[in-house]
Amino acid sequence: MQTARTEFSQALKAVAQERGLDANVIIDTIKQAIIAAYRRDAKENGVDVDAFDYEAVIDPVNGETRVFAWDLPAEDATDEDRAKAKKGKKDVTPPGFGRIAAQTAKQVIHQKIREAEKGAIMEEFEEKVGLLVSGLILRFDGPNVRIDLGRTEAVMLTEDRIPNERLSLNQRLTFLIKSITDTPRGREILLSRADPDFVKKLFEREVPEVNSKSVEIKAIAREAGVRTKIAVHSSQSGVDPVGSCVGQKGVRVQAVTTEIGGERVDVIAWSDDTSELIKSSLSPADNLTVTLDTATKIAKVSAPEDQLSMAIGKDGQNVRLTAKLTGYRIEVEGTGEYSPVEDPIEIVPEVKPVKINKTKAKKEAKKAKAIGAKKSEEVKSEEIVSSIEVEATPDFPTLTEENATPKSETEPVVEEFVSTENKDEPTDAEAVAGKEVSEDLKSE
Repeated sequence: MQTARTEFSQALKAVAQERGLDANVIIDTIKQAIIAAYRRDAKENGVDVDAFDYEAVIDPVNGETRVFAWDLPAEDATDEDRAKAKKGKKDVTPPGFGRIAAQTAKQVIHQKIREAEKGAIMEEFEEKVGLLVSGLILRFDGPNVRIDLGRTEAVMLTEDRIPNERLSLNQRLTFLIKSITDTPRGREILLSRADPDFVKKLFEREVPEVNSKSVEIKAIAREAGVRTKIAVHSSQSGVDPVGSCVGQKGVRVQAVTTEIGGERVDVIAWSDDTSELIKSSLSPADNLTVTLDTATKIAKVSAPEDQLSMAIGKDGQNVRLTAKLTGYRIEVEGTGEYSPVEDPIEIVPEVKPVKINKTKAKKEAKKAKAIGAKKSEEVKSEEIVSSIEVEATPDFPTLTEENATPKSETEPVVEEFVSTENKDEPTDAEAVAGKEVSEDLKSE
């Protein structure tokens, strides 16, 4: 008996620790399973089980089970009548439930344990509503998406999805636990990626100043998948709320943008002056004039003609988000004028140093040397050609004292040379030489 008692107690304790359940819950589940098994077995034996009420008693030490039955009182019976009827209960425990009864009890026990385990999980997630959780895309259930959270499953409805985001199976993403609701399938965990609080929780995760409450997100407006505006404020001196959220070189806001599929996020400084807040929210438009009507919650914004389209935004997106952020209806109109033109600032392009490795430097040196050698060869060839042209120039005839003296002071010497170029008419010197030759022939 001692061994049986020890085995039952150890098994009960092991199940309670493994499933994270209370031992009393397991005992109650076993009682319900035993009553269900007995009613089924008794009904097969021809007993009218609907005319009786039953109770199962389990000894938590040795595990001994007894089933008691008593007449079922009328529906309009008082509590005293019910207690009196229960006093007349009798032991109806059969010699043994049999194989079918034991199998039925086993199935009911498993089902009740699963329900109790799911209830414990739901109680755990109820404390996490509004927080971020990581999950795996399990399957697509029509327009909805089933998410595997590890210990249980959750669902993301169509309206909680980012419209232009494409999901794939086994893709791991971050979700916001939106709520836990009752459905025909039981209690379901609802997740969201389109809720404005999702972006807020992402900033709390990425920005330590927001998580420590030194920077506070005062307001947020979002059109999922397109654009988000958040207004931040810091009550601590020396803390830049916008710079803290943007991060060095935009690394913090870029991490949030990447998580939400490239959605644009505008971070603006919060102001208690609604006019200044509207001007900041309508950026990058400048030179705006805001007139508020606090009674009707209407803000009239006057913008220069060249800033009108930027103030309104694509399809009125900038105005819609500003209205959500401030709670005012925004009416934008043009002034008919243009913004003053500022003096243009000359921007000197930055010259970046070019990095040349040793191999590239050698190639450049060889190339320059080859170009220099080519140029020297061209210079030498030009000198040779010019010298040849000088040698090929014909000599002019030798000048004598007679023809060297010009006939007149005004007549240039060049004319004498030009006149000698006509070889058909002999010159005076040639005529004298010819006469001398003829006289020598005659004397011979």
